[in-house]
Order: sequence, then C-alpha cells, then structure tokens
Amino acid sequence: MPRVSALDMPDVPQGQLPPHLELQRTRVLCNSDAPIHTENIQYSGAYASMGVDNSDGLNKFLSNFKVEVTKLTEEDMEFDMVGIDPAIANAFRRILIAEVPTMAIEKVFIANNSSVIQDEVLAHRLGLIPLNVDPRLFDYMSENDAPTEKNTIVFKLHVRCERGSPRITVKSDELKWLPNGSEFVLATEKQGSNSTAKPKTYTSFTCSQDTMPEFSSNPISPKYPDIILAKLGPGQEIELEAHAIKGVGRTHAKWSPVATAWYRLLPEVSLLQEVVDERAEELVKKCPAKVFDIEDIAKGKKKATVARPRACTLCRECIRGDDWEKYVSLRRVKNHFIFTIESTGALPPEGLFTEAVKILEDKCESLLTVLS
Repeated sequence: MPRVSALDMPDVPQGQLPPHLELQRTRVLCNSDAPIHTENIQYSGAYASMGVDNSDGLNKFLSNFKVEVTKLTEEDMEFDMVGIDPAIANAFRRILIAEVPTMAIEKVFIANNSSVIQDEVLAHRLGLIPLNVDPRLFDYMSENDAPTEKNTIVFKLHVRCERGSPRITVKSDELKWLPNGSEFVLATEKQGSNSTAKPKTYTSFTCSQDTMPEFSSNPISPKYPDIILAKLGPGQEIELEAHAIKGVGRTHAKWSPVATAWYRLLPEVSLLQEVVDERAEELVKKCPAKVFDIEDIAKGKKKATVARPRACTLCRECIRGDDWEKYVSLRRVKNHFIFTIESTGALPPEGLFTEAVKILEDKCESLLTVLS
C-alpha cells in the first residue's frame, strides 16, 4: 500500500495544524484520572509533512514572549510569562531560590548565654532573620579575607532579665547595628601587653558604615522587628555579636532571598455544551474555587458560564461522576506560566526578578564564551 501524507489530503489545510493536533501541541488536557499530552514537542520537523515549521527561532521567541504583572506588593509579586519553554521558567525559579545573593548572619560570637536556648540553636535562629539591606552594596567574603566595612555587617545583642522581674521576650528589634564594626576584643589582645594602642577586634573597619551615603539615611536593621529569638527568665542574660556576610541560597537556605518562588500553567476551562437549570446549579456547587457562575437566559432558564477560569486549581471536582467530562474540559496552556515570587524582605520582588534575569544572562554569556 503506498504511503499517504498530509500533502495528498485535500481536507488538511497546509501551513497550519488541524484543531486536534494544535490542541495537543499547545495544551495539557486534564482528565479525571490523569493529565495527558504533558510533553512538549520540540522537534522542528514534527509537522513538516503539513507545512508547519515547529522550530524555535529568536524572531519567533521575540514575537511571542511577553511579561505582564498582575499583582505587586512590597512582599510578593505575581506575573504572567507567555511564550517560553518550561526549562526557562524553571531556570528563573531555581536562580531565585539558590543564586540571587543576600546578606545573612554567618558568625555569632557569644559572650554570655544563660538562657534555655543552646548557643547553636540561637545562632541558627539569628541566621534566618531577614536583613533590610541591599546586598548589591557589599562584596563577597572568602575564607582568607578580613572582615571590613565592604563585606561585613555587625550587630550587637545584649538583653538581661533582672531578678524579681517577669519573663521577657527577646525579639529581633533588640539587634543593634554597629556601624564601626566589632566591639569584642580578640582573645590574643586580652592576654597581650599593656599597650596604649587601640585593641584589635574581630573586624578591620577603616571607616564607619553610617558615613557611607547608602546608609546615612537608611540604617541597617532586621526587616521585621517582631521575630522572637528567645525568652528569658529572671537572672538570665544573652550577650553576643552577630556578623552578617553576603552569600547565596545554594550554600545555605538563610541566604535565599525568597520565601518561595513557584509557577503554574494558565488554566483554561471550557464548556463543551450548554449546562442549564438544575445541572448548572449543581456544577456551580461542585467547584470549590468558584470558577463557574449562573447566567439567566430567556424564559426563566439558567445556564452555567465560566466566570473565573484563572482561579481554577485543577482539583477536577467539576468533572468527577455523571459523565461531567462530556460537559466540561479542563486544560492548561503549555507556554503560559503564572509566576509568583514571595520576597523575604531584603529586596523587593520586582528587584529579585531583575537580578535573576541578569544572572541568567551572565550564564548564557559564559556558555557562549566557552563554545566560541
């Protein structure tokens, strides 16, 4: 039998895909048991017999790609990224979590801790406090570098609960910024001679950080003043110094600038046929996300409409039982990502996304340099 191609079929339009193939190429179909057509068809010649070019070129990417911000607050941001591959969306997510730098407390010098919290637990809690400072103003610090005003931020914590007083709660607002650096004298200096020279401390600041224009009107402090660090009983005391340095989330989670960064595909909810009267009311009640609504039509009849498709969480309650799959179709658009960034507070969410774009750009330039 001779092989028949789409070129020999007059019913198949050339230069475009039939509707069922276009649906499989661009949508994930969500059935009641499992989603189907989840894979991306990346082979450029997949539809060559129909005269369709499936390749991804720069011009095609530029014409299709767009970013639209739908929500922006001080702490979080939601935006749509349209016309990209899942690998690129996931690259942004991973960069935001693990590669955008922040400042976090790394070293804790404890002079006195008579509270019930162990030293290492207290140090761990201090490290997770978000700091209200732009990390782009500081340099990375290696093991051989001395702590200076360019790579280190020093905080002091000294709280005591007097005997006979009620228990007190130590919060993050007790951390006081020391712009001149450490005040703790090195142990070797304490044992040295009675020199009149200024004793050496754990930092080597050449100037005060509050004299820098970046911090003169915006002092460094914890982002949130009410984070509980410890509770002290009568007679208990905590005295320590905390040194913050620049780092990234892949080293430790305390340097991750986001509480979370995640994305989901744009939901697409379609009614395959009219759902009217009692069945329409049943459909509205079935959906916990309130995607559907009731619309009045002529002669007192009612029909269901898709009012809020973006709110769909893909719980699939609307297509369970009684052949509801004949009435409702749940889909996800493969190249339309709803991206959410929740900042811990060091940088605004829009700033975090900008930094992630720069990091991805640097990675691409490094790859091109190696290949060339």
